[in-house]
Amino acid sequence: MRESQLQQEDPMDRYKRENRRLQEASMRLEQENDDLAHELVTSKIALRNDLDQAEDKADVLNKELLLTKQRLVETEEEKRKQEEETAQLKEVFRKQLEKAEYEIKKTTAIIAEYKQICSQLSTRLEKQQAASKEELEVVKGKMMACKHCSDIFSKEGALKLAATGREDQGIETDDEKDSLKKQLREMELELAQTKLQLVEAKCKIQELEHQRGALMNEIQAAKNSWFSKTLNSIKTATGTQPLQPAPVTQPPKEST
Repeated sequence: MRESQLQQEDPMDRYKRENRRLQEASMRLEQENDDLAHELVTSKIALRNDLDQAEDKADVLNKELLLTKQRLVETEEEKRKQEEETAQLKEVFRKQLEKAEYEIKKTTAIIAEYKQICSQLSTRLEKQQAASKEELEVVKGKMMACKHCSDIFSKEGALKLAATGREDQGIETDDEKDSLKKQLREMELELAQTKLQLVEAKCKIQELEHQRGALMNEIQAAKNSWFSKTLNSIKTATGTQPLQPAPVTQPPKEST
């Protein structure tokens, strides 16, 4: 029935209706084509922007990577220099320490030797004083036993004021007095020299003790300065430029 109706219809009307339908379909397709073309252009622009951003980010990351590598090389070079300087400082400190220890041992030996010498001098001085006292006692005894000399010296050993009448005594008495005075002067001179040697030895011991204290102070100051320099160099080498981990870059996605 529909086919018969269509056959009975006017061909002009049928063609007009078919033309309208085709025109509507064409307009719809053109609209869809325009929408698709706009969407394609928008997608291309967005993709290009994303690609440009990815390239810029890659350039920035490459620059940061190169800068980080350069800092790493500089840090390693500085670390190597610090290690060399530390080794040199250790060697210098070791030599100074050995020298100071040698000086201390030498000074200690000299001090011990001087102490021994002072002890020997003190013992010798005491013995000489005792011998001098004994000799003086013997001389006093002889002089008191002599009738000519007993008038000149008192019991304590001091000279008496001689009378004017006894000035014309014999030559033997004068010679004996001169020899006794000479012996006394020699004993006093020897005693004075011994005391002087003892004083010089004590002064030398004090000077050596002072030098030893100065050496100990220098060693302590060298230790403190070396430890502080080593600590500062280690802090400088490890804490001034901390290494930053290189950022992981993801390659841009390929677009078709």
